[in-house]
Amino acid sequence: MDNKQITNLQKAVREFGSPLYIYDASKIQENYKQFTEAFKVEKLKVHYACKALNNLTILRLFKAMGSGLDCVSIQEVQLGLTAGFSPDDILFTPNNISTEEYEEAIKLGVKINVDNLITLEYVGMNHPNLPVYIRVNPHLMAGGNQKISVGHIDSKFGISIHQIPHVERIAKKFNINVMGVHVHTGSDILDPEIFIKAAELVFSVVEKFDSVTHIDFGSGFKVAYKEGDLHTDISSFGKKFSQSFNDFCEKQKRQYTLEFEPGKYMVSNAGYFVARTNVVKQTTSCTFIGLDTGFNHFIRPMFYNAHHEIENISNPTGDKKIYNVVGYVCETDSFALDRIIPEVRKGDLLLFRNAGAYCATMASNYNSRPRPAEALIHEGKLHLIRRRETLEDILATQVEVEIEF
Repeated sequence: MDNKQITNLQKAVREFGSPLYIYDASKIQENYKQFTEAFKVEKLKVHYACKALNNLTILRLFKAMGSGLDCVSIQEVQLGLTAGFSPDDILFTPNNISTEEYEEAIKLGVKINVDNLITLEYVGMNHPNLPVYIRVNPHLMAGGNQKISVGHIDSKFGISIHQIPHVERIAKKFNINVMGVHVHTGSDILDPEIFIKAAELVFSVVEKFDSVTHIDFGSGFKVAYKEGDLHTDISSFGKKFSQSFNDFCEKQKRQYTLEFEPGKYMVSNAGYFVARTNVVKQTTSCTFIGLDTGFNHFIRPMFYNAHHEIENISNPTGDKKIYNVVGYVCETDSFALDRIIPEVRKGDLLLFRNAGAYCATMASNYNSRPRPAEALIHEGKLHLIRRRETLEDILATQVEVEIEF
């Protein structure tokens, strides 16, 4: 990181406080361009998976680039509509939701993705002319770890590939318009052959429904978390996958729309998380760096055992030392163990890289701590896109009752 970048990040913290999430709009735009140019097909549609980072300003940025939106809750759908997306550009892919939530989404006019037979029957009986996607579980184990592998045989997601005859029966009985077939096997997938194998299974499903016009392969592309880290070469993958997809279109003598739902790929490396050092604590076995944050703000290292590069932007050229970087939550919340970092002093700012995806969106008020502010760097200018919460925000939903205890 050069001096200008460090200066901008330090300025952001001075202006908006610590801890702070900071996003680089130019990097998001670069990622989107690289992704869309990797696929050489007649029809391509990207639905940004907004669960990765759902700030309204970020959503508007994706809309401006021509992206659609992948939503997993009715609240995300409402955020997307608020950000200006048309219902046709929103794909609703929930899991284990109520009938009422499906009804609300149908009423709003977004595209519906169904991942169980009961809901498929319900839609057929109550909305016979509604076009739907079918989410297929291909029974493929893929992903960085068990928590982000969602296409294996024991997964709660999707309709089993072995239940497709049931889907055919229900679709025929209720004359359901199956407009799309969807599959998502997991996240942090390095081997492109996983997508090719999933494609073969999905193509076999598509062949059973003449009404299908869209084929959605979810996402799961691996990003690099440190220098030299393995990652999905999207250009190479796009070339290989496009050939497979185009061959299928030629075989079927029709052009389908190829769809993906990248989230982490789009925003992970565009985000930074900056926190201030409260304490440098030497023990008999190690030196702890205690920050003004915890897993209430940045849970990925604890929840996924995720690696995030850490830089001391207050003392970038200091002598390197070994630290355990921890938070202030009243739990074990270790961001990194035995990490080599330029010497850290009380008050220094530590920067976490790859903080754009599944970081701010997974923050909580645990220990009654307010959630951090978020800022965006766009064309060299710094913008506050979410203010820091206050105790009043936390108390706003609580109801005081007149009870004598």
